[in-house]
Amino acid sequence: MIALSAILLSSCATTGSPTHIEPAPSRLAYGNQSRALYLYSRARLSAYDGDFPTALSILRDALELDPTSAFLNNAVAEVKLKIGQAQEALEYFDKAIKIDPAYREPYIMAGTTLSSIGKDREALDYLRKAVKLDPAREDAYLHLALALSRLNEYEETVATLKSLIKINPDSMLGYYYLGRSYSQMKLYREAVGYFQKALELRPEFEQATLDMAASYEALGDYSQAIEIYRSILDDDDSKVAVLQRLIQLLIQQRRFEDALELLKRAADSGLSGPETMRKIGLLHLELEQYDDAIKVFNGMLEKEPGADQIRFYLGMAYEEKGDMDRAYDEYVKIPRASAVYLDAIGHIAFILKEKGKTDQAVGMLKDAIAGNPGQLDLYLNLSTLYESLGKTDDALSLVQGAEKEFANEPRLFFRIGVLYDKQGKKSESIEQMKKVLAINPKDAQALNFLGYTYAELGINLEQALEYLKLAVAIRPNDGFFLDSLGWVYFKMKKYDDAVNYLEQANRLVEEDSTIAEHLGDAYYAKREYHKALKLYKRALKIEPERKELANKLRKLKGEPGDR
Repeated sequence: MIALSAILLSSCATTGSPTHIEPAPSRLAYGNQSRALYLYSRARLSAYDGDFPTALSILRDALELDPTSAFLNNAVAEVKLKIGQAQEALEYFDKAIKIDPAYREPYIMAGTTLSSIGKDREALDYLRKAVKLDPAREDAYLHLALALSRLNEYEETVATLKSLIKINPDSMLGYYYLGRSYSQMKLYREAVGYFQKALELRPEFEQATLDMAASYEALGDYSQAIEIYRSILDDDDSKVAVLQRLIQLLIQQRRFEDALELLKRAADSGLSGPETMRKIGLLHLELEQYDDAIKVFNGMLEKEPGADQIRFYLGMAYEEKGDMDRAYDEYVKIPRASAVYLDAIGHIAFILKEKGKTDQAVGMLKDAIAGNPGQLDLYLNLSTLYESLGKTDDALSLVQGAEKEFANEPRLFFRIGVLYDKQGKKSESIEQMKKVLAINPKDAQALNFLGYTYAELGINLEQALEYLKLAVAIRPNDGFFLDSLGWVYFKMKKYDDAVNYLEQANRLVEEDSTIAEHLGDAYYAKREYHKALKLYKRALKIEPERKELANKLRKLKGEPGDR
C-alpha cells in the first residue's frame, strides 16, 4: 500500500504535474468507488500544486462516495495535517484504524502527529503497532525510538534501535540514533562507536560528526574533538557554528595561539563583528601581546566610545603593560552606572596601592563594599589588597566575616583556604578546599590546590593523584597543573611519570623557578645530574634569593657523572 505522506505532505511543486499516478488501492472497486478513485487522483494533483484546501474538499467528496475506505480517511487526515488541523487529523486516523486495523499507515501518522504536539506517551501505542504490522520498514522504529528517547525511556529506545539494525544492518539513522541515545545516557564511549558506524555508511553526515566530537569532549578527549572540528572546517570553512565551537574549545584548553589564529582568519573572511574583535583583543591580552591588545581595543572604542566593557579591557592591557597612568585614566572614565564599574574600582585601588597611596586604596574599596554589600568581588579585592600589604590576618578576617552573606560561594571558600595556607594552617586550608569541591567537584583550581598540598605534605598521595589527574583533564594545557601532577608522581617515587609531566610544565611555563626546580629534582632522582644542574641553574637565575637552590647546586657538585 502506497503511503500518502510522501505525496500529500511533500514539498509543493509550483508548476507541472506528476508524471506518474499510483493506482488507488484494490479496495476501491466500481460504481461509487470508481468515482472516489477519480476524485482521489484529482486531490493528489491539487496537493502537488500546493492547493491543500481544494485537495481536502475533493477528498471529502470522495469519502462521501466511499465512507468505509480506510485509505481515504487516512488521506483526509494527512491533508488536514498540512493545513494545521492536527486534532481533526487524529480523528480521521482513528477512523481509518477502526475500519482496517491491519492498515499500517494511520498508526505511524497518528503516532508522529501526537509526538509533534508533545504527546509522546500517547504516541507509543500507535508506533509500536506500526512496527508490529510491518517490521521490515525503518521509519516506525525511528519514530518510536525518538518518542521513547524524549520520555527518557532509554532501555526501550536502545532495544528498538538495535532491533532495527538487526533487520537492516545498513540503517545509518539506526546507528546514529543509537549514538544519540547512549550519549543521553552519558555512555559516551559507546556513543562514539555508533556515530562512527553511521559515518561509515554516510561519511558526509555532518550532524553525526558533530555529535561524535561532542562525545569526545564529554570523555575529556579534547584533542580528538578539536581534530574533528578542524576536519569539518577544512572541508568548508564557512561553517560559523563549528568555527565558534572550535575557538571556544581551544580557549578552554588554553591553546590561545591556535584560537587567535582562527579568530584572525574569521575576521579576514568577513566575520569581524564586535564579538570577534573582543575575543581577538582578549587573546592578545592573555598572550601578553599588550600592544596588539591595546590597538584592537582602541579601534573598537573609536567606533563605539560608550563601550565600557571594552574600555575596561583597555585599562587592563595598559595595566599589564606597566603603564599605570594610562590604565588609571581609562578606568576612571567608566561611569558609576556601568556593569563593570565595581571591577574598575578594584583595579583603581591596586593602582593607587602601587603608587604608595594605600590608605586611599583601602578606603575606596571599603566605601564600595559599604555601598554594595552583596558584591563578593569587592571583598575578594580588598582581601587581596590586605594580603599584598602583608596584612594576612586582616585579609582573612574580612572574608570570614563575609561567610554569612555568601554562604555557598566557592570562590569565598577558596580565598579563605589560600589565606589559611599563607598562615601555615594546612589542615584548615584543606577543609576550605573540600568545601569548594563539595559545591563543584570539577573546580580545577581547588583540585590542583588540594592535590598539590597533599603532595607537599607527603600525605594522601593516591587521593592527590586522583584530584590532579582530573584537574589536568579539565585544563590539559595549564603548566602549573601539569607541574602539580608531576610533583605528586615524584613524591610517589614514580620518576619516569614525574619527568614526563614536569617536562610538559617546563615547556609551557619557562620562567617559573619552582617548576624548573621540580624538574631538576626529578632528573636528580633519575641520576641525570647534567640535566638537573641545568635546571637548578635556571631556577636560581629566575629567583636568585632562593638559598635552597644554591644548596642543591653545591650538593650536586659532589655527585658523579657528567657536569
